[in-house]
Amino acid sequence: MKRRKIQMMLPVFAGLTLLSACGQNDEAGPVSDSAGVELANGLTVKEQIEARQAQLKKMGKAFKAISDQLKASNPDLAQIQAAAAVVPIEAADMVDWFPEGTGPDSGVETEALPVIWEDKADFNDKVKAMQDAAAKLETVAQGGDVTAVAAAFQNTGGTCKACHDKYRLDD
Repeated sequence: MKRRKIQMMLPVFAGLTLLSACGQNDEAGPVSDSAGVELANGLTVKEQIEARQAQLKKMGKAFKAISDQLKASNPDLAQIQAAAAVVPIEAADMVDWFPEGTGPDSGVETEALPVIWEDKADFNDKVKAMQDAAAKLETVAQGGDVTAVAAAFQNTGGTCKACHDKYRLDD
């Protein structure tokens, strides 16, 4: 029985490792003249990219909290539930975090690759898949079954990875 549990948990730990890196880059880079250009939403390019990075870091922090609890010998379900509730809220407007002009050509440090804007429909589909998985993760977490949470967490991590693999630099 113990061996079976370990075998079941290995994919979960792999997913957790991937998710714990989400939004972890704090490096700042050079800023070009376009950094001060105001976007339709009233933010400058630099402000939009910083806001996007802040949102991703909030989600990364929530994922890390869930990951840490799922790795614990006695997971704290209340902490998992609180963190799982954060993810869909933070991800709600994710598509809007990537307006035209906020890619690497802006001169502001970002790990967002230009292909986001070149293949916007696919990017939007991947974001939608992540949002759906995050909503399910929250629902499952509220149900209180840690094994089910681990599976939903792994699924959510897979949606993050699918996007990061194509649309994020050095992930």
